[in-house]
Amino acid sequence: MAETKKTVSIKGEYITLGQFLKKVDLIQTGGEERPYLAMHDVLVNGERDIRRGRKIRPGDEVEADGTTYTICS
Repeated sequence: MAETKKTVSIKGEYITLGQFLKKVDLIQTGGEERPYLAMHDVLVNGERDIRRGRKIRPGDEVEADGTTYTICS
């Protein structure tokens, strides 16, 4: 399976990992954050992260569900 690359724009200094997952439609509600992070490998800048409050800033890369997202402002 080929990996897809996408760019995601955010407003402000950062977005939390939980908000990011909702923004890219990997989850629908905040209540799905913990189960999703526990059951899926989500990499932030190449390292697995399960903290839904993790701050994602412009320049970061998030890999989830076969897609690499580059964050920009």
